[in-house]
Amino acid sequence: KYFNIIVLYKTKLLGRKKMKKFVKNLLIIMATTLLFSCAKQSNSQKSIAVFVPGIMDDSPTYAKLANGVKQAVEEYNANKDENSKCNLFIMEAGTNQAEWSDKIISLASTGKYQVIISSNPSLPDLVEPIIQQFPAQKFILLDAEKEGNNNINTVCYNQYEQAYLTGYIAGLMTKSNKLALIAAQEYPVMNNVLLPYFEKGAQDANSATTVDFRIVGNWYDATKGAELTDAVIKNGVDVILPICGGAAAGVISSAKNNNAKITWFDDSGFSRAPDTIISSTTNAQDKMAYEKTLEYLEGKTPWGTHKMVGVKEGFVDFVQDDENYIKNVPAEIREKMAALVEEIHKGKDVRN
Repeated sequence: KYFNIIVLYKTKLLGRKKMKKFVKNLLIIMATTLLFSCAKQSNSQKSIAVFVPGIMDDSPTYAKLANGVKQAVEEYNANKDENSKCNLFIMEAGTNQAEWSDKIISLASTGKYQVIISSNPSLPDLVEPIIQQFPAQKFILLDAEKEGNNNINTVCYNQYEQAYLTGYIAGLMTKSNKLALIAAQEYPVMNNVLLPYFEKGAQDANSATTVDFRIVGNWYDATKGAELTDAVIKNGVDVILPICGGAAAGVISSAKNNNAKITWFDDSGFSRAPDTIISSTTNAQDKMAYEKTLEYLEGKTPWGTHKMVGVKEGFVDFVQDDENYIKNVPAEIREKMAALVEEIHKGKDVRN
């Protein structure tokens, strides 16, 4: 109605020759306004990307990350109209860490995702330069530690407790007093937490134990994992902790062939090799991913902060009820492990 009035009024003032130019300009203004309005509405709709730094089929930890976020988004979207629902995109980045930064940049550069959710100790250092390029991009990073950057929120599992519990059972179960930790690579959490507290737990259980530390060089080479395992077993190692992603398949194969035992990390691994894997420490990655995603969707993310959660908070556990654990670990050792878990649950700090 108002458009018609304006056109009639301008026609009288300008004449027909100038009228075409006026209408053209007015239509451009109206189209631009409409596009801006639509963009604003689109930007107000929540959108999340999950960056999987690996392959979900090879890593239960990353599968739990994606599943936890997906569950939270589905719950949030229930009973909402299409314009109010949160969009979710999941990217598997593969095991080549050299490509991760470029793939995160490709996500951030689209401007589609208000937050990127991921999980890996190396990610804070990777994303900080990316935030300088894309200052609106937010990151929620699990299994990572960073404070003071208002675009990042991190949470980590108490891997002091995980490594200590894993070392303690290894120290109790070894007959040769020789253990090994086979890692994908060296990184701060490995060098400063996992290796030293695996050693500490083992030596607190059995002061005669030693730990042979070997590096695969990547997170996927199962052949190299098997070769390293063969080598340490020849040196007398009889209990091994693999923290090496897909390369752990080679560690398991060698351990089975050589009658060695494995302590597993981050999820319940007994079904992978029931008579070879003697223990599992777990983290509740799916629960944490779910909670952190809902926290974001509700606008409650404490940006710039970090927290660590462990046994007491229900995010780290030592599996005691699996039939393979009960079958392969003597009762007196299971009793010692149960007592240790209870002490940690009540507040024991394994760092002391």
